[in-house]
Amino acid sequence: MNRKSLAIIAVICICSSVLQAAERTKHVLAIGIDGLRTDALDAANTPHIDALKANGSYTNVCKILGTRYQKNDTISGPGWTSYLTGVWADKHGVHDNEFGGRRIDRYPHFFNLLKQQYPDYRTASFIDWYPIDKYIVSQADVRVGLEAHGSDGYTQFDKKCADRAIKVLAEEDVRATMVYFGATDENGHRFGFHPAVPQYMKAIETVDQHVGRLMAAVKSRRNYDREDWLVLISSDHGGEGKGHGSGHKLPNIHNIYFIVSGESTAKGKLTQPIYLVDLVATALKHLDVKVQAEWQLDGKPVGLLPGQQ
Repeated sequence: MNRKSLAIIAVICICSSVLQAAERTKHVLAIGIDGLRTDALDAANTPHIDALKANGSYTNVCKILGTRYQKNDTISGPGWTSYLTGVWADKHGVHDNEFGGRRIDRYPHFFNLLKQQYPDYRTASFIDWYPIDKYIVSQADVRVGLEAHGSDGYTQFDKKCADRAIKVLAEEDVRATMVYFGATDENGHRFGFHPAVPQYMKAIETVDQHVGRLMAAVKSRRNYDREDWLVLISSDHGGEGKGHGSGHKLPNIHNIYFIVSGESTAKGKLTQPIYLVDLVATALKHLDVKVQAEWQLDGKPVGLLPGQQ
């Protein structure tokens, strides 16, 4: 078979995938893993996350800071706000974990943007770092905001978040879902952010088990064969030593994983520059939301098949 024939077959396969996806209802599952250092994820035993990488596009040099603005600290408040609003801190106003100066009403959670065009689409949020739920989450039809406490609180509360999310994902008509896991960051602060730290690695591997349970719930849905699920996995920052603040010039802090997985995605490593704010634009594109100029999003859709982005 000559190259021309192979090229034609490849185009037909891509077009077929796009057409099949267009006939199905669109859904997004965004998974946030706090303080996930890239080399630690590479070294960990994470079969479920590995499977999502294999069924999609990914990069381990996604930047948590933009080229236009880098004055916010490299910590959770600004990181998760950028993850969920699709704009940098000079717009959303969150520069630290106090959330002072926030402008979430002006630059809201992407659930809010989805609801502006599809008010009947149901959304769900499961969070155990409570400030995310308190300050950022909006327009969630199912809203679980837990406040982890104790020396190993996030390990317990991550499981609670996963348990609650699994039931909703398996049984309810949700179009956009966000699930957050915090034990990775907690163990990084207690024991160290590094592949050689057993407690940190165990936390990553435990989260991977939760990810597997979430995906099993999605695949158990009654109408799963008529649905097109996009799974997005990323973080707010990496880590160095037992911290991640002031990490603007430290690659282990400002580089994170960005995974875009599903039948509507291209496959393989992403080669163009990828930024944390790209997550919202990618989710909205998959959900057929027409981005409005007044939203002033800083990100772009990435990792989707040609014709999807």
